[in-house]
Amino acid sequence: MSMFNNSNKGSRDLGISLPPAPAPQPNAAGKRGMFSVLGPDVTITGNVTATADLHIDGRVDGDVNCGSIVQGTESRINGSVKADVARLAGSIEGSVSVRQLTIERAARITGDVEYETIAIENGASIDGRLKHIAADAGARNFERSAPTSAPDISLVSSNGEAA
Repeated sequence: MSMFNNSNKGSRDLGISLPPAPAPQPNAAGKRGMFSVLGPDVTITGNVTATADLHIDGRVDGDVNCGSIVQGTESRINGSVKADVARLAGSIEGSVSVRQLTIERAARITGDVEYETIAIENGASIDGRLKHIAADAGARNFERSAPTSAPDISLVSSNGEAA
């Protein structure tokens, strides 16, 4: 029987099970290969926080806080952006605080921009103040939102039991 043969209507489950997806291989930071994508058809109303890399092609009406962000040319963020590394190509209305910042030619930023290192392509638009932050002061200025109270910490073994 051909894989695309429609002669067996309604027989999607042929008893064949697919192997599970491979688990991501962590590096020292535990984030290798992990990323999240907000597609062009996605609109988020509220703040977005990601521990993995984030790729935004849709719209976010709220603040974005992540380790690394790539913004597509058609995307729009109405809120502040805080990240360690950013490649911005869409529209942002709000402040930007990034250690390593690349602003592509299609980018339109309305708001103040803080950075440690910056690259701006010809054609990019920034309507706000640019503020260079020294590398030694960077940890203080780019610190992502921290919990307001001390977190509860529990040690758990690899099999899920409390240690």
